[in-house]
Amino acid sequence: MSLSNTSYFLFQMELVIAYMDKICRFCQDEFDAYIVVSFLSATLVLSIGETVEEVADSGFLGFTSTLACSALGDDAAVQVYPEGVRHIRSDKRLQDWKVPGKKQIIKCAVNRRQVVIALTGGELVYFEMDPTGQLKEYNQWQEMQCEVVCMALGNAPSGEHMSRFVAVGLADNTVRIICLDPQDCLSMLCTQAVPAAPESLCIVEMGGGDGSRSTLYLNIGLHNGGLLRTVLDPVTGDLADTRTRYLGTRPVKLFPITMQGSQAVIAMSSRTWLSYCYQGRFHLTPLSYDSLEYASGFASEQCPEGIVAISTNTLRILALEKLGAVFNQVSFPLEYTPRKFVVHPETGNLIVIETEHNAYTEETKKQRRIQMAKEMEEAAGEEEMEIAKEMAADFLSEDLPERVFGAPKAGAGMWASLVRIMYPVTGQTHHLLRLEQNEAAISLAICKFSNQPDNQQFLVVGVAKDYQLNPRQISSGYLNTYKFTNNGCSLELVHRTQVDELPTAICSFHGRILVGVGRLLRLYDLGKKKLLRKCENKHIPNMIVRIEAMGRRVYVSDVQESVFMVRYKSAENQLIIFADDTQPRWITTTTILDYNTVATADKFGNIAVIRLASNVTDDVDEDPTGNKALWDRGLLNGASQKADFVANFHVGEMVTSLQKATLIPGGSESLVYTTLSGSVGVLVPFTSHEDQDFFQHLEMHMRSEAPPLCGRDHLSFRSYYFPVKNVIDGDLCEQFTSLEAAKQKSIAEDLDRTPNEVSKKLEDIRTSYAF
Repeated sequence: MSLSNTSYFLFQMELVIAYMDKICRFCQDEFDAYIVVSFLSATLVLSIGETVEEVADSGFLGFTSTLACSALGDDAAVQVYPEGVRHIRSDKRLQDWKVPGKKQIIKCAVNRRQVVIALTGGELVYFEMDPTGQLKEYNQWQEMQCEVVCMALGNAPSGEHMSRFVAVGLADNTVRIICLDPQDCLSMLCTQAVPAAPESLCIVEMGGGDGSRSTLYLNIGLHNGGLLRTVLDPVTGDLADTRTRYLGTRPVKLFPITMQGSQAVIAMSSRTWLSYCYQGRFHLTPLSYDSLEYASGFASEQCPEGIVAISTNTLRILALEKLGAVFNQVSFPLEYTPRKFVVHPETGNLIVIETEHNAYTEETKKQRRIQMAKEMEEAAGEEEMEIAKEMAADFLSEDLPERVFGAPKAGAGMWASLVRIMYPVTGQTHHLLRLEQNEAAISLAICKFSNQPDNQQFLVVGVAKDYQLNPRQISSGYLNTYKFTNNGCSLELVHRTQVDELPTAICSFHGRILVGVGRLLRLYDLGKKKLLRKCENKHIPNMIVRIEAMGRRVYVSDVQESVFMVRYKSAENQLIIFADDTQPRWITTTTILDYNTVATADKFGNIAVIRLASNVTDDVDEDPTGNKALWDRGLLNGASQKADFVANFHVGEMVTSLQKATLIPGGSESLVYTTLSGSVGVLVPFTSHEDQDFFQHLEMHMRSEAPPLCGRDHLSFRSYYFPVKNVIDGDLCEQFTSLEAAKQKSIAEDLDRTPNEVSKKLEDIRTSYAF
């Protein structure tokens, strides 16, 4: 979820802001008229027009803080402050209700026709607007068992004038639903215990965008950062179907707003979230914006559906965009195509290698310009020499942006590369290191060498000289070794090491580096003038594309023969293959899930998980002579031990990256993948056999009830290259909520559940791992 830039910067407030709200628009008005800002001991009223100005005769008490305010009826307003309630008429007549004795109002809830306040000591007082426009107090008070910590009052249902319920959060970790019906006013209907102290409440009516009936929800923000969403029965006031979500480390504050004509909720914790219904599905999405403290809906001519909010000591007006988006992205333009990057562990900077085929470097472009200018002068005759010199000077001084006019094409086999250090939050480039013409940066890694003091970090970049793609050949390869300077913000070349093949992969390994040089796996250490080769393995069949290490075990990926498990024997200084895969896979990327398990992705769009069995050993001390290594006694033209095929799933497009990551605070780890076309997906592990059995049966029903639009069999598609195994299609299962109600009920009955329970299972497994 992203937010557009701030539409208005109103003013700077140096005082501590206690609460902020607005006067809602009158019934006949399309836009809001006032913004009310409350300080600790003052209230400021601002009028909204071509400019935002302070109003002196609004009728609001300005020398006290305002707990809440709202439009009341068709042409009035109400202000709730600690000492009482003020009813402000359109003709400036004022009606004040004062708190008796030494008590004060601590919490309140208001809507168009109702006001409920909570006094110190836990007493509730109810006010209701009568047909004559008078705000009248109900003759009885309701005393709660303990102090009231939060309240919420929803809007009146369609066709009615009054809301039937008020939700009250108490200090004993309970939420009570209080009836406001005239026949049984202020009686208790329902009680729900919550796991922590309630911080805020919000009643909204959401859903119903696809023609179905909307549902009334009670949102409960907890002091421990949790958010509960519970269905509130509009007739009986019962609470059911509670959904839980962890939002952050701070107490959750809830504020109702309007988005695309429907009600939504702003939830504020350590970051700000938006809860809304879009295209028949609920979303709870973090906002990509500064941390907010208070918010309210806002409508003006320039911003029909905005948010007026407080961030630190500034008042801001925001506009939301891109509803339904899961990720927010910010693009920073680069000079060439980014190939790979690593993260500097101390500064968080990105070290990116950019490589472009059929391109000139900046130095070559300057030389070509000078050469072309000389050719223009030489081609001109003596009579046209002056004109040619002027044209050559204009040509040299001409600045045509390549992003607009395109870059000159250098031809096949011509490469331009650079290494960039940038800060990913702001996109600022700290250092730019350009390579020479026809040098292509292929791989990189950050490593520490054990023979260097003070934990000095180095960057090793694999470079190919005169790289020809087809047939693949180079004139020479290099391993450029740089050391970090200026606190990791710049690079200094230490030395270059020449290699005879393409340096396709580099990995740090116990104070040294492992390098894939073509089909050779080599171990290097840092020397004074170049990297020193310590040992190598020549038994990778084609070309190494990725190297990963955990402990003494190394996972080497071949371009078309899947993954090889290698063990480094330090005593004999040998790299020995002790296990491999049974299936050929054209590997694009891999990631280690645990010591025995590797997730792989291939160029045909398959994601597979392979695992070493418990009886597989990397102990290679069986041959005491050392003359016959373990990989010499192979099986099926490979290593003597084989990995098991655990899971496989056909994504449908080439996967470019795999990463084991946690996407939400407090969530579980999942396998995140990205594809060539820009998709981002997540594979999540099941934690119980019950969940696996449930989703497996749901997937079977969805295959028959919701076939693909193009008529392709779903099982056949997901098994395009290898049979799908131990992976359930979550995208297919989530189409359950878009089915007709009759089909949903039929499927749920076969699963011995209700449609709401199936929907909750789908939402729970999504929110446990991602947004």
